[in-house]
Amino acid sequence: MRYLDSPRKGQISRRQWLGGAAAGTATFTTSHWFRSLALANDQAAPRRSCILLWMAGGPSQLDTFDVKPGHANAGDLKAISTSVPDIQISEHLPRVARCMDRLVVIRSMSTKEGDHGRATDHLRTGYLPQASIQFPVLGSLVSNEHRLSRGELPNYVSIFPRGLFRAGISPSGFLGADHAPLVVGGVDGELTVENASLPEGVSMVQNTGRLELLRGLEADFLSRHPGIGAEAHRSAYARGLKLMSESAREAFAIQSEPDAIRERYGRSQFGQGCLLARRLVERRVPFIEVTLGGWDTHQDNFDGVKNLCAPLDQAWSTLIADLAERGLLDSTCVVWMGEFGRTPAINPQAGRDHYPKAWSVVLGGGGIRGGQVIGRTSADGMSVEERPVTTPDLLATICTAMELDPRTQNISNVARPIRLVDPEGKAVGEALL
Repeated sequence: MRYLDSPRKGQISRRQWLGGAAAGTATFTTSHWFRSLALANDQAAPRRSCILLWMAGGPSQLDTFDVKPGHANAGDLKAISTSVPDIQISEHLPRVARCMDRLVVIRSMSTKEGDHGRATDHLRTGYLPQASIQFPVLGSLVSNEHRLSRGELPNYVSIFPRGLFRAGISPSGFLGADHAPLVVGGVDGELTVENASLPEGVSMVQNTGRLELLRGLEADFLSRHPGIGAEAHRSAYARGLKLMSESAREAFAIQSEPDAIRERYGRSQFGQGCLLARRLVERRVPFIEVTLGGWDTHQDNFDGVKNLCAPLDQAWSTLIADLAERGLLDSTCVVWMGEFGRTPAINPQAGRDHYPKAWSVVLGGGGIRGGQVIGRTSADGMSVEERPVTTPDLLATICTAMELDPRTQNISNVARPIRLVDPEGKAVGEALL
């Protein structure tokens, strides 16, 4: 893929932006900048989707994809063969093992953050937190690149994001409310989008009348109080109303799936979340994340990992197979990762602690050259010995697999152009088709 060294056709460079702003010319306004940027991005809309399987808490690499059989750090865990000769993974992931020809394991992630919050921000934005800049997460960046919304559905959906977003910090950062995720939760074991149906006792006619009244009041208020806050409120309300349409509600109705399909994914929340992700990809939603929490195994690591791997193995392997059967895998990048790995050494509580120095992620599907392992750690798993990969490298790889140029720039809340990926990031070329 060829990247552009200069702004896209139709875009305005930072130098032009600063020059025009300083001169105060009437024809060179902020609205002109954003119209030009929107036009250019619409013309170059990428076509691949991404499903991020987020392992909250940080999964142990030694007990999943970088097993060290025979070493004291491995405990009693055994490695099993996969569909690719010479690649072995944990015995707890037998179904995923059969998909290995479609996956690439990066065993040489090496990052710097060992705190859950900061590491989560780093992996999801690609940048270390800064007080002045509100970096958007990857899902919001992808949403922005797909500027034209897919009908009634949002561009970014987050399923069971427990603990994923920090209070007071907007995941969409300087991109604004239009690119914030739609959150899907669970009630009585079923996935739900809150307030997507009319309140009990309110008819469609009554609802239409109320909306007309609201629009009239809102238009008057916005004309007298223009600004980001008021516009964000209007945008959020408009997005919410779209979700009340019949076709939007149908997209989230996994109850309409045959029982055999629901059983195939597994009846766990994570399994049903992966099924919903597949339904949304079918409807061209470009970014969906599904969270599986509980990987912070400071105590009783081995039983904890075994229990978590059961729903993970069933849902993930089914997702890969289901996407392939429906002809969607080549256009969907599937990413498995958490915020860091865990200590190779086993602590006195039979657990493993935080460890960002050497850990694993897995990529598969669209744009990814499967059936390989990239990088190597030492025999004890303590250090990376070959092909270290940083957070910006990983984000650049994911963006490239999605046919996004990592060097694309957005204007931040402090009027600085910020690339999709930190300029230090270099895509892991051998992972890509």
